[in-house]
Amino acid sequence: MEIPTDVQPHYVLFFFCLAFLVAVSVQKSRKSSQNSQLPPSPPALPVIGHLHLLSSTLHISFKNLASRYGPFMLIRAGGVTQYVVSNGTTAKQVFKTHDIKFAARPEFGSADSQIYKDTLFSTLNYSKYWIFLKKICMMEILSAQQISRFSDVRKEERMRLLQVFSKKSEDGEACDVGVELMAMTNNLISRMTMSTRCSGDASDGAQIREVAKGITLLSGLLSLGEAFSLFKKYDLFGAGRKVKALLLRFDALMDGIILKHEEENQRERKDMMDILLRISEDPTAEVKLTKMGIKGLFLDLFLGGTDTTSVAIQWAMAELLNHPTALKKLQNEIDTVVGLSRLVDEPDILNLPYLQAVVKETLRLHPSLPLVFRKCREACKINGYPIAKNSRIVVNLYAINRDPDAWENAAEFMPERFLVNTIDAIAHDDPEDMKGQNFSYVPFGGGRRGCPGAALATTVLHLTLAALVQCFDWKLQGVEKVNMEEGAGFSAAMAHPLVCYPVLRVNPSEVLSVIG
Repeated sequence: MEIPTDVQPHYVLFFFCLAFLVAVSVQKSRKSSQNSQLPPSPPALPVIGHLHLLSSTLHISFKNLASRYGPFMLIRAGGVTQYVVSNGTTAKQVFKTHDIKFAARPEFGSADSQIYKDTLFSTLNYSKYWIFLKKICMMEILSAQQISRFSDVRKEERMRLLQVFSKKSEDGEACDVGVELMAMTNNLISRMTMSTRCSGDASDGAQIREVAKGITLLSGLLSLGEAFSLFKKYDLFGAGRKVKALLLRFDALMDGIILKHEEENQRERKDMMDILLRISEDPTAEVKLTKMGIKGLFLDLFLGGTDTTSVAIQWAMAELLNHPTALKKLQNEIDTVVGLSRLVDEPDILNLPYLQAVVKETLRLHPSLPLVFRKCREACKINGYPIAKNSRIVVNLYAINRDPDAWENAAEFMPERFLVNTIDAIAHDDPEDMKGQNFSYVPFGGGRRGCPGAALATTVLHLTLAALVQCFDWKLQGVEKVNMEEGAGFSAAMAHPLVCYPVLRVNPSEVLSVIG
């Protein structure tokens, strides 16, 4: 479009001013990077800071920048400044050396839209109440004993999944593996938390899952408002209002579920809701667990317990399909140890070292939550740089797990690296450890705020993956290799659906009686 002559000088002046501001900003950024009080930082632009250097796959952008500016750098996105950690040595300072000082998480989005602001376990400030909720998670609802009580539920949901794929195989149809895995994990979480499946659009589990999915999709818009804090309170895209509406709907659903559990409190096997209601009624409890507290915990379970696990299984399948030698090696191990007359079961995991190695390598390359956010509770130093109270820290698990200084052929899928029983010479820690003590391998984060559901997630991941490769060979639809492009979002799911033809190896229906 041609610019009218009478306004051309204004455009010239505008672009001149813009160029001047950019030049000044770049010069200031260079000076700041040389300041011994600040870690390295890329040149920034006015107002937007480093947003022009970031993509929708934030963890990948941070990793690429770290390769140029180092494992500890300062990044400014709009109105938000954050320190980004990209190697195990620096992560150790956050997760261990100064763990208590980084035991808080920053708040995202407007507080007005978050009706569970004071009860949501994942975002609560480190406090006596948060410690109480963590104890409930680790000793009650996600304890080894409680997880063991629902082993038959996991087996039933796994069998349903295998039967879906068996039907597809019989009909010669391709299937979206991710969709079926999501359905299984949704049903599993629903049954363990409130003894109901997500079957039928009107079921409590299905409605809660729909709400949780909506909140996850809106989180990106909330994060955009967070970057430009000046506009945060105006909720420009309406995401805050939509999230609040979804949370109010979730709240009403939870009221009905709680009432149902209170009326039917004679179940022999107590689900997570039963346990939480018992704790809430205990007059000797160190902290009072309110109904809002129960709802907040349930929201966390649904937001963090379904997508992440199903996504991890999908990545594992994709890596195996792109590495047929590894897939064949895993099938041979299962055939040798378990055989073809029964399905692999939970006690078999300890006797399947290559299966364990495949899972560990998958989580190394594709951590369930690639970015971990922390807020500094007390001033300290990281890598010699002073970190002020309330500063935001982003630990890039994706970059740490792929650090070429800690891992040979860091970007390659090589399960065999986890079959070595010696101490890793570079990381100086046992690479078999999955609990965040080896800080060059942190698939579930670390420190006090490490993922409390890691044990359940890895159990489901091991058994589901083993069952899928034991019962089926898999043929890709129309391509030779899986597209491994990563999508946007907190769980870093695959950008493209994993569509395959399952080819029956072991008929799960014929061996059902053996494991029943």
